[in-house]
Amino acid sequence: MTTNSSTSATGSTADALSADGAVSPALARVREAGLVLAGTVALILIGQITIPLPFTPVPISMGTFAALGVGAVLGSRRGALSALLLGALAAVGAPVLGGWTGGVGVTFGYVVGYILIATIAGRAASVWSNHSGSTVSRVATGIGLMLLASASVYVPGVVWLKIATGANWGATLSMGLVPFIIGDVLKSLVATGLLPVRGRLH
Repeated sequence: MTTNSSTSATGSTADALSADGAVSPALARVREAGLVLAGTVALILIGQITIPLPFTPVPISMGTFAALGVGAVLGSRRGALSALLLGALAAVGAPVLGGWTGGVGVTFGYVVGYILIATIAGRAASVWSNHSGSTVSRVATGIGLMLLASASVYVPGVVWLKIATGANWGATLSMGLVPFIIGDVLKSLVATGLLPVRGRLH
């Protein structure tokens, strides 16, 4: 009986690990799901840090910084899936957005934009890891891509805001873009420091 139990345990271990010690496909899928879920949790928690502004329905939010960080650390695919899960939860009314709210409101376009942010930030991390140029060139490329990632949120965000409010383009840009440019530049610069982490997370 002892021999059979030992053999069974050994067999289970062999199932979990391949001959070269790699994680089995089943465990790999569990790990991937866990990382995506962790990214969504990070987006939810960090996104609670908001500052409402009196002249616009769009608050100052750390959600964009969270999307940059999730993309940079987890990579494009995982980061995008984390943001997609956040958007899906919000769309069905789960209280996952700033102020523990949910639903499809006037700022939902920015939530959709988190997918773009995470995707581009993940690409920035990949470029950072594979960059063979000088440190200055690597940093400049990383910053440029992170700035592009931050800017990408305005495409769905501003368009959605305009449709939802019925405001003209001038008013929409004043509500949904201009007040946030400096903050997003700063977030991009800080988030660039997370790019090296991606190289250590496979």
